[in-house]
Amino acid sequence: MATVVLLGTLDTKGNEYKFIIDRIQSAGCKVLLVDVGVLGNPQIPADITRAEVARAAGTKIDELIEQNDRGTAMELMAIGATEVVCKLHEESRLDGILALGGSGGSSIATKAMRALPIGVPKLMVSTIASGDTRPYVGQSDITMMYSVVDIAGINCLSEKILSNAAAAITGMVKSSQSFHPLEQRKPLVAISMFGVTTPCVSEASKWLEDFGYEVVAFHANGSGGRAMEAS
Repeated sequence: MATVVLLGTLDTKGNEYKFIIDRIQSAGCKVLLVDVGVLGNPQIPADITRAEVARAAGTKIDELIEQNDRGTAMELMAIGATEVVCKLHEESRLDGILALGGSGGSSIATKAMRALPIGVPKLMVSTIASGDTRPYVGQSDITMMYSVVDIAGINCLSEKILSNAAAAITGMVKSSQSFHPLEQRKPLVAISMFGVTTPCVSEASKWLEDFGYEVVAFHANGSGGRAMEAS
């Protein structure tokens, strides 16, 4: 059974995560809940507590609470969350990851998501997804879904949006589990291109493929060049 890791600030969005959990489990997937909240008390229990996340960042949750510094807490919990998420993936306990958040929660969750390999399903439901998402997505394959309303309770709008999010991540992880490449992998050649260079790149790609290479094209606009280097 596929496992979806939920990464969230349970001190502010515990009820929304409970809603998501019920729907993911109903769809036939397991859930592993990771708490990255700091300043308030968790609204629901987590499988991996905020104390464990803080410890993964080399600090203690009591110290973060005592400091009462949201910026520092977010930065350290993002580091801890990244360590936790990568370890879960290495242990084959993570088939996909989903998070809900505003600007702060999105920063923490997407930092951890960006550390996972390309192809691992990653879904971020966020209040900032309709704006500039480059700082959150980077060169990864994170899917960002605009929450439309603030993630602050279950209402006639958020109920449908969060239900769609649960259906999306369960569909992705189930598909990922059954994924098989169409053919045996060949040596790779990366090519960057603009729209105006497409005819040249297409001809070069055919030539390289005839010599037994697999060609992967990256668009030279935006983050394409950095994505090529990162890959």
